Amino acid sequence: MAGGTQSVLIIGGGIMGGDIAIIFAAGNRNVHVMSPSEKTRRSLPARLKAGLKKLGAAETIAAGVKTHASLDTIPWAEIDLVVEAATEDLALKKKLFSQLETLARPEIPLASNTSTFPIGEIGGHLKTRSRVVGLHYFMPAHLVPLVEIIQADFTDKAIGDALEKDQKALGKAPVRVNKDIPGFIGNRLQHAMMREALYLVADGVVSPEGIDTAVRYGFGFRFLACGPMTQKEMSGWDTNLYAGTSLYPSLHNEKEPPQFLKDMIANNRIGMKTKRGIWEWTDESVAKEKARIEKLLQQAFEILKADGK
Repeated sequence: MAGGTQSVLIIGGGIMGGDIAIIFAAGNRNVHVMSPSEKTRRSLPARLKAGLKKLGAAETIAAGVKTHASLDTIPWAEIDLVVEAATEDLALKKKLFSQLETLARPEIPLASNTSTFPIGEIGGHLKTRSRVVGLHYFMPAHLVPLVEIIQADFTDKAIGDALEKDQKALGKAPVRVNKDIPGFIGNRLQHAMMREALYLVADGVVSPEGIDTAVRYGFGFRFLACGPMTQKEMSGWDTNLYAGTSLYPSLHNEKEPPQFLKDMIANNRIGMKTKRGIWEWTDESVAKEKARIEKLLQQAFEILKADGK
């Protein structure tokens, strides 16, 4: 894991798998991508080139990434790490990991990029489950530095140590998740905020546009410089205690999302994918918004790299 020429297998070449492949390719690793979808395999080279360009890496690296239609053609003797990024289907993932256990060398890590299922449920049935670990990236994976390394109760700590070192070498910002809890760390924090945001909109307190403005130009802007724990070190935990004592009782703690969100989903208003969500979208406006966001993410990434912390 410590070397710079190891071979990595990415299972799935979709939204997450393709971007994860870019990360390893940019790090000069030997990358294999397995996807049963011919369309995905055919579109991957162009996607890799575009992603590598955004990272400032040579687009020609994309030509070295090998694609496979099944697990049968993988050069298993060469593979040093497997990252599963298949559809979020627990039965599918368990089946894949059963296959991987028989194909991959017994000492190499078997990682899942799941954002939904506990690692213990995905790999707990394996005889070599001590090498099963979570390696959870955030969209778009090649631009967002964070990656969570999740250890189940049975995961060998040395596996997490090796992956942490390796991800840092790839320019990522790894966080160790020491308990295999639902949602891990990043998604739990996001959903805690999202629940409050959705109910503030449902209660008529603020518009969706107002939520985005408050986050982007308020605490979200500040979080680029320091996280919430460091920020409270600056402002004082006494103030946080007093504010929390007053505020926590009024925060939303519902067990389900608000009704308006359920109604949106029932009416196929799920966002850019259907061209309708809270707002209306066109192909042109989707492309323009995604390009704007990616440009800002690249600029933010450069700021964080310059900061070096």
